[in-house]
Amino acid sequence: MKIGMIGLGRMGANMTQRLLKAGHQVVVWDMNATAVKDLAAKGAIAANDMKDLVSKLEGPRAVWMMIPAAFVDETILKLMPLMAKGDCLIDGGNSYYKDDIRRSKELAAQGIDYVDVGTSGGVWGLERGYCQMIGGPTATVQRLDPIFKALAPGKGSIDPTAGRGNRGGTSEQGYLHCGPSGGGHFVKMVHNGIEYGIMAAYAEGLNILKNANAGKVKRDQDAETTPLREPEAYQYDFDLPEVAEVWRRGSVIASWLLDLTSDALAKDAQLANFSGRVSDSGEGRWTIDAAIDEGVPAHVLTAALYSRFGSRGNALFADKLCSAMRFEFGGHHEKTSGSH
Repeated sequence: MKIGMIGLGRMGANMTQRLLKAGHQVVVWDMNATAVKDLAAKGAIAANDMKDLVSKLEGPRAVWMMIPAAFVDETILKLMPLMAKGDCLIDGGNSYYKDDIRRSKELAAQGIDYVDVGTSGGVWGLERGYCQMIGGPTATVQRLDPIFKALAPGKGSIDPTAGRGNRGGTSEQGYLHCGPSGGGHFVKMVHNGIEYGIMAAYAEGLNILKNANAGKVKRDQDAETTPLREPEAYQYDFDLPEVAEVWRRGSVIASWLLDLTSDALAKDAQLANFSGRVSDSGEGRWTIDAAIDEGVPAHVLTAALYSRFGSRGNALFADKLCSAMRFEFGGHHEKTSGSH
C-alpha cells in the first residue's frame, strides 16, 4: 500500500521505516530537509512540500500526520485543497478527541475521511511495534488495515487472555478500531492518564526506599523538626537498581515501564542528569476533564497530574504562603534547605 507521512520526528521516522520494512511505499515530507533525505536513503519517496507529497499518491489517497497537536489544524487547512473526495487524513499524534469530532465533520463536508489513531510505542516502536487505538469510519479503517497491521507489534509471544475464547479480532495483534471519530484518541487519552498514575506509583515507592536510611541521618532537635521516633527502623541503604531488577522478575508489579525504570537506574542510580521537572502534554488533563464530566472519581490520576504541576515549581507560591502563615500565627521560622 502507498501512504504519505508528514512529520518525521522520533515517532514518524521510525514508523516510516517499519512500514518500508513491511513492503509499503511511503512518501515523506517534513520541514527538516535532512530528515526527508535520511529516509529517502532508506527507501522512502521524498517530497519537496505537501503539494508534492499529495501529487505522488494515487487515489484514494491516505496521508498520515505525525505532528504535535498544536499544528494539526493548520496542516489540515493546507492539505484540504490538495485532497479529493474519498481521500483520507490520519492524525497519529496526541490530539484532543473533541477536536477529532470537529475535524471529521469539517472534512466530511468535503468528502474527505478522517481517522484518529492514538499511537503508543515511543522510541522503541521501530523494533517492538506500535499499539494503535483507532477512531473513524469503519470502511476507511478497514481499507487502511494493512498499514495498521504493519505498524502493530503482532501477537508475538504473548498468550491470549484466559477466558477470551475464540473472539479473534485485531486487539491481539496490538491495534483496535475503538469506535467513531475521536474514539481512538479518547482511549489513548485515558491510556496516558493511567501512565501518569503508574509512573507516579513507581517514583513514589522507589523514593521511599531511597530514604529508608532516615535513621542514619542527623536530624535537628528543635520545635520545628518532627522527631524520628524509631531511628533503628530506618537503617537501610537499598540498592535501587538491584531492587528494580528483582521486581522485573516474577513480581506482580512487573511491566515494560518498570523495565525502562530499571534501565534508567542502572545507567545512573542518582539520576544526576535529570532535574525532576516533569512535563505533561495534555492527555492527563483531558482524562480528568472527562472523569469530571462523567462524574467518575479518578483520585490517583488526578494526584499524579498535580504532582507534575508541582515538579515544575507551580506549587512554590503556595508553599511560601503556608510558610508565611506559620510565621504569622506562631512565629515559626523556616528551616534551611535540606534540614528535616
